Amino acid sequence: MTFLDQHIQQFIAYLQTERNASPHTLAAYRSDLSQMLTFALHDKGEAVSAHDIDHLFLRRYLAGLSKDTKKSSIGRKLAAIRSFFRFLLRRGFIAKNPAELIATPKKEQRLPFHLDIDQATTLMESTDNSDKYALRDRAILELLYSSGLRVSELTALDFTELDLTCGMVRVTGKGGKERIVPVGCRAQAALQEYLDQRENKTGKGAVFLNTRGERINRRSVARIIDTHVMQIAAFKRISPHTLRHTFATHMLEGGADLRAIQELLGHASLSTTQKYTHVSIDRLMEVYDKAHPKAHTKSGE
Repeated sequence: MTFLDQHIQQFIAYLQTERNASPHTLAAYRSDLSQMLTFALHDKGEAVSAHDIDHLFLRRYLAGLSKDTKKSSIGRKLAAIRSFFRFLLRRGFIAKNPAELIATPKKEQRLPFHLDIDQATTLMESTDNSDKYALRDRAILELLYSSGLRVSELTALDFTELDLTCGMVRVTGKGGKERIVPVGCRAQAALQEYLDQRENKTGKGAVFLNTRGERINRRSVARIIDTHVMQIAAFKRISPHTLRHTFATHMLEGGADLRAIQELLGHASLSTTQKYTHVSIDRLMEVYDKAHPKAHTKSGE
């Protein structure tokens, strides 16, 4: 194990024990820093340490990534590297953070794919009632679309956090922040129907289970969505996050305030919410015509 590798292991342990980082976050940091370590071993040899890493090395490393890596992914890797060297700086292992002055590459401006209302309705109704897990799948699809949950929030959901009487669900988002999210009537009905046929009705533990009776994971949810998309063949392959984006888009198009959508999605920054929401020019013109006092002028003025 190299000196640099030892420091990476210490940093991961710090994130796990002191920052209470999620398993997904730990895996992402470990992967990003291991990739940098591999480049450093090839570039500087087996005895590489944190002192051997300067801003010129990092620029070379990131430039090599830019050939076949998205800017958003490079930005994430740079953020991990910055955090790592900030940790080493605070612990006194280095005198300067070599990544501090390296600019984050601008992300590609792309609008994520979302379903229209008819497509979303078709997907919700795509479950086959003859399937043993149809009620579970329907409840998952309805809840993702109804409440805009992250897939990690859905898989972590416990009975104690679900209140179908009031139509609310309590979820723990990024950074351990809790929020209360409404559950629509269709999602409430689907959840109730699913829970009524559940063998375990003790009110404890995970809401959604896999075929082995264990808490469902992210990959299983993605497979469920893929299965139903393939059955209706109405649009291209989508991810669980597509339903979150669809939720935000339909809320905005329905007249919801952007700040309210920010709260429902659990975003710390309004700028993040703006990336998830977009409105057609027709909708913008409709709002303008209704709201602006000079949108309509009398003839001859």
